[in-house]
Amino acid sequence: MARIELIGVPFDGYGRPGNQARTSAVLREAGIAGSFAGHDVHDGGDLDIPAGRPERGAATSLINEAALVAMTGAVETRVRAALSEGRMPVLYGGDCTTLLGSVPAFGGGLLFVDGHEDTMPLDVSEDGEAANTEIGLLLGLTGRLLRGPLTHRRGTLTADRLAVLGPRDRDWRRQFNVGSLRDHGIWLADVDDVAADPIGTARAAVQHVTSAADRWWLHVDLDVLDPVEFPAQGLPDVADDPGGLTGAQLATLLSTAAGAGGCAGLSLAIYDPDQDPDRSGARTVVELIRTIAPALG
Repeated sequence: MARIELIGVPFDGYGRPGNQARTSAVLREAGIAGSFAGHDVHDGGDLDIPAGRPERGAATSLINEAALVAMTGAVETRVRAALSEGRMPVLYGGDCTTLLGSVPAFGGGLLFVDGHEDTMPLDVSEDGEAANTEIGLLLGLTGRLLRGPLTHRRGTLTADRLAVLGPRDRDWRRQFNVGSLRDHGIWLADVDDVAADPIGTARAAVQHVTSAADRWWLHVDLDVLDPVEFPAQGLPDVADDPGGLTGAQLATLLSTAAGAGGCAGLSLAIYDPDQDPDRSGARTVVELIRTIAPALG
């Protein structure tokens, strides 16, 4: 039995009042706490984050700068507190920028499950969305000229503590001449690798990160799923990348990884309730957690 600390993240990377900012409330209504059956669950409620502003900030060049900075600081504080109390932090809502708070707070390894590698250099970012850049920032691959309150988060993750699973963004990265993390010696299994052998890939990823860190964080960006199965991802009215994992493949991957031991925290991101009017996507997320929960702890 794990002692779970639920932490809602009402943050939207584009500064919109809805979309990912509503995720935590909708998943709470859908019964996310009950999906951890058999565990000791404490719902700490949502982080207190200022209202979003859909414009780039002067210090970081990233969109919704003030809320982004507040969110990452609040995540770091809450994650540190949960870990110090012997609880497993579970962040739900927002986007992949929660890692800018959880990785520095945690300091262990990272299993990064995502449809994208998230290494877009700040100087070529189309829209300033931080969720396209956070792995590059954490590794110190980008952000050398970054100013302001996010600078101390850059370079807080080392290559040997990272495993990347599920990306399918090669064509998109080619548009911006952005190479793969494989070019930097990062352990990476793309969507085809994972789909072919979810169990073996999960075990290999855990083995890699635990060779450098006793404990590791599991981050899941739900855009790793095929949008045919999970359409409530990405941006409204913008076509999602085709392909991706099936729900069964993702559940097997995550359950195997969690069951291998060492998982100390979990984050789930990129579910958009505004693209899920019948809440079938919310039910999919809750059922995914229900499937992997027995392997936690």
